[in-house]
Amino acid sequence: MRISTTTVLLVTCSTLSCLGHGILIFDQDAEAGARGNAFTATADNPSAVYYNPAGITQLPSHQVRVGLYSLTYQMRLRSPSGADVDSKRAYEATPNLYYTYSLPEKPISFGLGVYAPFGLSMKWPENSGFRSVAREGRVTYLTLQPVVAWRVNPTLSVAAGPTSNFGQTELKQGLSPLAGNDSFQFKGDAFAPGFTAGILWQPLEKHSFGVTYRSATTMDFDGHTDTASVTPAFSLRQDARVKFEFPQSVTLGWSFRPTINWNFEFDANWTDWSSFGAVPIRQATPVPPLILNWQSSWYFAWGVTRKFGDGWHASAGYIFSENSVPDAHFTPLVPDTDRHAWSIGIGRETAKWTWDVAYQLTWGSPRTVNGSALSPAGQSADGRYEWWSHALSVSVGRKF
Repeated sequence: MRISTTTVLLVTCSTLSCLGHGILIFDQDAEAGARGNAFTATADNPSAVYYNPAGITQLPSHQVRVGLYSLTYQMRLRSPSGADVDSKRAYEATPNLYYTYSLPEKPISFGLGVYAPFGLSMKWPENSGFRSVAREGRVTYLTLQPVVAWRVNPTLSVAAGPTSNFGQTELKQGLSPLAGNDSFQFKGDAFAPGFTAGILWQPLEKHSFGVTYRSATTMDFDGHTDTASVTPAFSLRQDARVKFEFPQSVTLGWSFRPTINWNFEFDANWTDWSSFGAVPIRQATPVPPLILNWQSSWYFAWGVTRKFGDGWHASAGYIFSENSVPDAHFTPLVPDTDRHAWSIGIGRETAKWTWDVAYQLTWGSPRTVNGSALSPAGQSADGRYEWWSHALSVSVGRKF
């Protein structure tokens, strides 16, 4: 097989289109996750640094909270020929850490968070029928976020802060439909600044409202591509840079507390995935930009928490997330379908300690893809996709 530079670059384009709403990590705390992450208008533990930084004004003195979000998932494809193919089952774990401090008798609070707002890994077998479209992909995205919050008056708080974001991607696929004959791989990493802001307003005792904004971050992945073929023997490495603008987002929340022991919340999040339009690709040989033309999308979250005696509480929640990738640019490396997530959890708060445990079941409703782009080898991602995942979150907090 003759591998030309043009073919390699075309494969680069198709491989790097592996982002979408499917890589958004909703869960950044076990208590919030148990409520379906409907936490923007409540935000009353240190994870408010992520969910709504204005909420940290509710937290006295020093507080620390650490957590772990663990996830296992798998995607199933029924190809146009009727064959069933499963992705390799993936196991992921992402930690999070939050610290808050409120000045005594002052309306100022400080916070710091370390978390992963995006991330995904996916691997398909060699006999998937689309090895020249996608085989393996991994996206890692970590954020360091300091914030400052100001309680303007007893009912209104505002907050803002910069974010420092580190991203890394590793993507692999075949150049032909022949299993084991060839491979193409891209590795790169990037750093980008951003910022976040929040508002928490409680005009009435039983009602509070929250708004959180996260800015777009431009990740210019700097790395290289490796291309190899067994027959004939061939290898090529090129420096490569690919720029993606991770989307801005806005979350709106409303919390209703009919009694001191009940808290109901509804959140709506808009994420501007339309920032993925034309993606420039810079290598030694010039090529046209990758055209994604994705769509902005929403997810909606409902949650409820019931408090019991001796510091115990239980929560439940539901999320509906719209897909954002059109059929023409669908990639099997991202489970981007309409998704439904159900969650439950329990926890306890004492004078010094808090802990929470949550379980989440996510189902990506079946999506039939038609007319997806052909790879240079003539394969496509057409077929019927379905997604399942199970997640367990644990968080522990300490008050000082």
